Amino acid sequence: MSVKIEASHDGIPHNTILGIGFVGSLVCIYLTYLNVITGLDLFSFFGGLGAVFALVWGTSTIKNLCSYGIGTGVPSAGMIALGSGVIAMLLATKFGMATPIAAVIIGAIAGLVIGFLANNVLNMNIPVMIQSLAELAIIGALIILGFATMTTGDFTLASLSSGTVTIFGFVMDSYTTSYLGGGVIAVAFMLGAIAIQHPFNAALGPSNTQDRTLMLAAECGFLSMIIIAVISFAFISMGSALLGLLIALIGWIYTYAQFIELSKRDAAGWLDAKMIVESEA
Repeated sequence: MSVKIEASHDGIPHNTILGIGFVGSLVCIYLTYLNVITGLDLFSFFGGLGAVFALVWGTSTIKNLCSYGIGTGVPSAGMIALGSGVIAMLLATKFGMATPIAAVIIGAIAGLVIGFLANNVLNMNIPVMIQSLAELAIIGALIILGFATMTTGDFTLASLSSGTVTIFGFVMDSYTTSYLGGGVIAVAFMLGAIAIQHPFNAALGPSNTQDRTLMLAAECGFLSMIIIAVISFAFISMGSALLGLLIALIGWIYTYAQFIELSKRDAAGWLDAKMIVESEA
């Protein structure tokens, strides 16, 4: 039987973070549907915010899972989250406006199957394994879906798989210039996987505190959102891409500053080291 080892005391219960992350991510992703209603792509940035909500939730889930002494399994948990999540997300895009809900359902089913196999076939016997992997699969699907929506302005398969190319003044359909055909989904995969793995590993230690770890998760999320915003220039209008980039930059600057302050608070000492002086040859 696995024994739970608390890395730190949680001021906010995991289920509370789960609820905020789940609702916040779904609401933000659905707000991007305003693009369809208005005929604009101005609201694409909500997809990135949805991914950030999911990443904060995912960091709490990974901490909850790895409290059972599987700290070296953080990279595996992150890859399972995004690996099963991308499958759930791609299958869900066939459901049109119901895509986010379908992604949650398909992700939950995939996570439950993986969790069952881990506990009952691999005999890991971790009490929270099945629930945690179900959460991580949903989280992975929402992260990939949020980044996809921020990039293209929509979350349907048609928008993710269609693109255009101009040859000698003629505009033609081209799958290779689409979000899927151009391989942008692979970039989103790695941005999400690294962002969900890093916070718990980086903040782990005797002085680990929940607020600092979650703030780092939000900072990693906004940092990934900056990259997605830059990529979105190739898919949506200049003004909408700039708005997304501005929001991502503001979010990153704020969360980074807050993380530094929380790090100073938790550190035994804080020394502002100077640059190493290079000796002249």
